[in-house]
Amino acid sequence: MNIIVRPAIESDLSSLLALYSELNPDDAPLPQQSADGIWADICKQQGRTVLVAEADGAVVGTADCMVFPNLTRGGRAILFVENVVVTSSVQRRGVGQRLMETAVQLGEAAGCYKAQLLAADDAYVHTFYEACGFKPLAQGFRRYLRQEQTSATAA
Repeated sequence: MNIIVRPAIESDLSSLLALYSELNPDDAPLPQQSADGIWADICKQQGRTVLVAEADGAVVGTADCMVFPNLTRGGRAILFVENVVVTSSVQRRGVGQRLMETAVQLGEAAGCYKAQLLAADDAYVHTFYEACGFKPLAQGFRRYLRQEQTSATAA
């Protein structure tokens, strides 16, 4: 299988939404108008790159990367990686590894001093990230915020 990792473009949006539905199957589908507006906002963010992995011409994986400016560590930025997903039909075939290698390369090119992510509390996910060179060195904390239902979240 030939895997190509590249920055996502507007025509990848429907593929991204399909991948995200695998990542969070309980989420209601995002209305197309909302998705289009959010995609436009993402594209405007300096330092943000949504990567896609293609195999045989189909988008089969993604990772959302953000270079976060930083006033510590001599001003070196931090790379945050979020929403990593590989479609179930091609998992364990190198797609996720290639996505993470490319994400790390983005961080290195931007002069980041570290790449950071939060992972689901599943042993196989932890094994994957450790195989990609990430180490479980800190305790992550998360607080979900209650949001009023908006047109973007209503379905």
